[in-house]
Amino acid sequence: MTVALIGLGSNLGDRAAHLRTAIAGLDAHVGIEVRCRSRFYETAPVGGPPQGDYLNACVLVESTLTVRALFTVLRDLERVARRVRTERNAPRTLDLDLLLFGDETCCDRDLTVPHPRMTERAFVLVPAREIAAELVHPVLGRRLSDIPIPDYPTQAVRAID
Repeated sequence: MTVALIGLGSNLGDRAAHLRTAIAGLDAHVGIEVRCRSRFYETAPVGGPPQGDYLNACVLVESTLTVRALFTVLRDLERVARRVRTERNAPRTLDLDLLLFGDETCCDRDLTVPHPRMTERAFVLVPAREIAAELVHPVLGRRLSDIPIPDYPTQAVRAID
């Protein structure tokens, strides 16, 4: 089994319901076991057109799937949530990012693991460190707890549950 860290976000519709449904969908999938989830955090959007605030979280899973197969499951769950991909950083019902997949690295046209911007985003690092502080970033060789959380006024993170 490989330990994977997944980031979740939503800023359209019932944000909390979208996140809960995605977590349940992950846990129901053969070859994926959700081990824990962070609290939900409300965050301002980073980049993109004017839009509402996001609800973000992270889940730690164990999986027998390959990195590519897990990524496909994430895309399928986004489609079930009626995510429409338009412009970069556009509002979305559900965004699922494969942040870490064990100590594997992958760089394809549509998938890069570790996620290339995870260390630049407070809305990723805060929930990730809550549940997986001891995980090691395979490129940086540092535990998540040792990676500084970006301190930008536009990246305020507020726990809501």
